[in-house]
Amino acid sequence: MSTGRAAMCTVSLVALVAGAAPAAARGQSSASQAASPANGPDRAPGGRPAAAVSANSLNGDQAGADATEEEIVVTGVRASLRAGLAVKREATQIVESVVAEDVGKLPDNNVVEALQRVTGVQVTDRGAGETGTISIRGLPDITTTWNGRNIFTASGRQFALADIPANLVRRIDVYKTRAASQIETGIAGQVDVFTRRPFDFDGLAFSAVGRGIYLQQADKINPNVSALISDRWNTGIGDLGALVNVSYARTRYKDQGVTAGALVPFASPTNPPAGWTPLERIQPTDGRAPGQQLWVPGLDAGLPEAPGSTLLINGVQSPYLLSRDAVFQNALHGDRKRPAVNVALQWAPNSSSEYTAEFFWDGYRNTTFNDLFFTFVDWWGNLGPNPASTITLYPDSNMIKTRQVGSVFGFNSGDVTKSSTDSFVYALSGKWDIGDRLKLRGDLSYQDSTFKSSFAALRTTRVADQINVDLNSGNGITGFHFNDDSILTNPAIWTVAEFYDNANKNKGNARTAQLDGDYDAGEGLLRKISFGVRYDDRRATEASRTQDAPGLGVPLSSLDPGLQYIEKGFFDGRADVPRTWVVANGYYVTSHLDDIRSLYRNSVDPGIQLSDQLTLTQNFHIRERTSAAYVQGDFQQDIAGRPLRLQAGVRYVGVKTDMDFRSQLDGSVSGASKKVHSFLPSVTVRYDVTDKLRFRFNYGRTLRRPNFVDLNPNYILTGDLTNVGYGSGTGGNPNLRPTKATNYDLGAEWYFDRDSAIYATLFQRNIDGLVVSTARLINIPNTNYNTQNFVINAPDNASNGKLKGAEIGLVYFPKFLPGLLNGLGVQGSLTVLDSSQTIPVVDAQGNVTGHVQTPFFGVSKLSYNVTLAYDHGPIGTRLSYVWRKSFIHNNEARLFANPIGIWRVPEKSLDFQLSYNVSKAIALTFDATNLTNELDQSYYAFGNAGSPSTTNFGTTIRGRQFALGARLSFN
Repeated sequence: MSTGRAAMCTVSLVALVAGAAPAAARGQSSASQAASPANGPDRAPGGRPAAAVSANSLNGDQAGADATEEEIVVTGVRASLRAGLAVKREATQIVESVVAEDVGKLPDNNVVEALQRVTGVQVTDRGAGETGTISIRGLPDITTTWNGRNIFTASGRQFALADIPANLVRRIDVYKTRAASQIETGIAGQVDVFTRRPFDFDGLAFSAVGRGIYLQQADKINPNVSALISDRWNTGIGDLGALVNVSYARTRYKDQGVTAGALVPFASPTNPPAGWTPLERIQPTDGRAPGQQLWVPGLDAGLPEAPGSTLLINGVQSPYLLSRDAVFQNALHGDRKRPAVNVALQWAPNSSSEYTAEFFWDGYRNTTFNDLFFTFVDWWGNLGPNPASTITLYPDSNMIKTRQVGSVFGFNSGDVTKSSTDSFVYALSGKWDIGDRLKLRGDLSYQDSTFKSSFAALRTTRVADQINVDLNSGNGITGFHFNDDSILTNPAIWTVAEFYDNANKNKGNARTAQLDGDYDAGEGLLRKISFGVRYDDRRATEASRTQDAPGLGVPLSSLDPGLQYIEKGFFDGRADVPRTWVVANGYYVTSHLDDIRSLYRNSVDPGIQLSDQLTLTQNFHIRERTSAAYVQGDFQQDIAGRPLRLQAGVRYVGVKTDMDFRSQLDGSVSGASKKVHSFLPSVTVRYDVTDKLRFRFNYGRTLRRPNFVDLNPNYILTGDLTNVGYGSGTGGNPNLRPTKATNYDLGAEWYFDRDSAIYATLFQRNIDGLVVSTARLINIPNTNYNTQNFVINAPDNASNGKLKGAEIGLVYFPKFLPGLLNGLGVQGSLTVLDSSQTIPVVDAQGNVTGHVQTPFFGVSKLSYNVTLAYDHGPIGTRLSYVWRKSFIHNNEARLFANPIGIWRVPEKSLDFQLSYNVSKAIALTFDATNLTNELDQSYYAFGNAGSPSTTNFGTTIRGRQFALGARLSFN
């Protein structure tokens, strides 16, 4: 093979990485082919990664050696992994990249699923037919950009990455460190999502992708389709290009879960306190113990679980047992639609300027019917003559494992939620070469995002003669059944109860202007000076309404039969639980909401009327204006004949926030205003020890601004639902300040072959001002709830923390494999994390009485993924396994006696992907997700206490997915 042929093949791969045809093939200068407005520090003109600029930069000193190879142009999974390595190799920052090697060929449903195999990325919330949430090195605070522009959803800080269809994506970059030239927010990192543009192609390009996705739990086949058409023309006014990319996905899904209720104390069955019934529930306060706080709900570690533990009641140490107050299960039926449109127009009037106009619409429509079955198991008035015989305990504990209870109250609820999002981005950008050394980039954008939701719930109630419960019938799953399960499906037994009717509307918009420049300083120590300014005017509002009505007191059978829904075949027989029951039909409620409201208006207590005015009341309006500027220098000096590169800069950011809040209790309006500013330095050093081995070090500071909803000081209240003596509520804190992180990263990378590398990074995040929730008991009169006392949880910058860890990644395609084995490779990564934060402990009045150390939410100490890849001829496959260790997911409300931390058991998924190229233009695909049919489970614990075997909480069936698809493309 000649050297010339090798160079041509290398350029082809470079074009693949860039998502663009090589300039020589188009007859255009490098300046005129730029494709992105881009403001990242590691981008060449056109927003493409620096790796895409030249063959030499992509392949280092391999270019000459590879000239002797028979073929170096690769496609499929191998090409995608090679392109991602090229981005990582030439970047200044520590970055991972996922590249679609062809239009519509990112083999996942959305961006989150595409990132789950990236080193250092963990995913969770795998319900609703998809993977919904990612974290970078355990942290969820991620800045999301679309073609270099910060985007968000409604009044939130972040964009829902799961809403971005994979079919629209050209490349995804995950930045774990940041330069001064990048947006300052996002302690976890930054995810840049790049879509395609017309100058990515030589001329006319077309692609159509269609998949049918079967969800096992819902037993539905769902469409996922996209189409792209692009063209470019050489005209008398320069190069013109136009591209339209559309996508539509529908997912009809079903999640099924069984959950054990909260832990609460019960009197001893053989030696109860004076005045208490055996196995009677002990409330935190009780009139039989005047003025005494018998136990304190919401203790971090919960009440002691050791045998013989006691409570002081009327001066006597009285033994107690712990048990769950309820069991419940739900079947969530969902129908989600995601339409999206991306339009790009480009004009290059000459070789030194280029203009891009873009439009992006991302839609989301979701309707869920949550079929909830709930029953208490704490009644103590009908336990027979020998209450001790109705229970068994877990070994070496005071915790009840099985029990039999009589005359138990329960309710079913048909909960219907309808939600929608429309996010629009309009942008105009330009790039100019001013002389030989100065390059400028400008970008103007406007985005508007609205989220709407409505919730309606219709409950039915009954009292059952007897229930038998095994709180862990095996593998952490709760089991229960009634002495007569036939009552569960008889609508005449169920009484029509409360009706809840709520709605929300959240809006956000932003006007953003940005100007960036690079000045080529020559070949001395200082190679480049970068500078820029950015101004962002962001507004966010939230509005809501809420109303409810007491029960009708009539049998469900007396109303329209369409209001009855029978759930069947629940939980696939994987637990000893009721498999069928009757509930208010959520689909009927959705289509007859006005009739339901009229029914309650005409039937309820005249003193409590449902309003026919469904106007939302604004909760807050916030305007945030951000001004930022940076200066950054790139330096290079040879050390021992090898280049040492240093990038150092500082970013200034000033924020002015004006806030108006309205109380939902009395309608009063309050306001606040504040200003903050920060200087955020960053330094990155890269040393190429050899052409294949390099080291990187980064020091930098980033920040996270408070969520807008967390700034609202007004309360959202819930009454005393479980007779503990008080209700609960949440409120915000307008005095929240930004959380800041000081970051250190040290990495090493060995690119031992063209498409093979091993790399590792040590890192640490020192975080100041973490926002945590603190609770206090306050009295709020005249609320129309069944209590005036409420435990209010409000956020505060009350914690500091540290996250440290190590990650290692590998991509390896051996060249010595013979015959059909040629093309076999492996991709894998492992991440080890250790986190701790200092959480204040407060008394009932909110006074800090001490501190405890806890891990960060969402941080698994160990996670890994392994992918076996194969590309040979027309066939490409991936078999991927993803695993993460147990982690604390969230805190329970501080109302009960259990540990407040809810942990997830280890999560895992085995997935398979296959593609077959029928021809150059046509390919067939098959995908399978969660092949081993894993369950998602959680349990109560604090720190390392507790386990799924004794404090199991919830179990959800995730189910398998299978997809068949076809792709047609030419360009």
